[in-house]
Amino acid sequence: VYLIEEPLAAALGAGLDISGPKGHLIVDIGGGTTDIAVLTMNGVANSASIKLAGNHFDESIARYIRGKYQVVIGPSTAEDIKIQIGSVYPRAEEITMTVKGRDSKSGMPRELAITASEICALLQKSALRIADEILSVLEDTSPELVGDIADSGIVLTGGSSQLWGMDLLLRERIGIPCTVADDPAACVALGCGKSLGWITRMNEGPINLARKRLMRG
Repeated sequence: VYLIEEPLAAALGAGLDISGPKGHLIVDIGGGTTDIAVLTMNGVANSASIKLAGNHFDESIARYIRGKYQVVIGPSTAEDIKIQIGSVYPRAEEITMTVKGRDSKSGMPRELAITASEICALLQKSALRIADEILSVLEDTSPELVGDIADSGIVLTGGSSQLWGMDLLLRERIGIPCTVADDPAACVALGCGKSLGWITRMNEGPINLARKRLMRG
């Protein structure tokens, strides 16, 4: 059995060449966690992981709607709102979505209109926490690798990286170019397949798992 870290698989799936000494920064925003890693020489030079990703965005939306409008919605409806009108960076035009839920007081069905701007204000707070964590990783990374990353940019993977404006917000906050990988939701799976190409150079058993990683909530 061979184990590789998720950001490493994501980088391979995104088509990054991590075999040389040049540094790359991958940010994998999945469902439960956001994994941030500086990669070089087929390994992880520095990394961090926070319990803030797609599920957190969904829960924030459901909690917000119940608190402000006294309407209860399910996880799938919250996810639909995130996909349809969710953003972490202001849109040029306002978008409105009709949402169906249950009135928390009467228990009866109820409809209400939700705007993209209010969802943006809600989700942007969480996205800025991700940006701050990226900055923290860069602060603990060697200047040479940071210089490489400044040139190559940040690569976003994971399904939640497709949240509208995520690349724009991170670029503005961190000051480094930021792009979303092609088919970001499948990058980890594709990377696991590509890792078979250098499996003969891997050590059997856990890889990098002995290294202490800080998990912040």
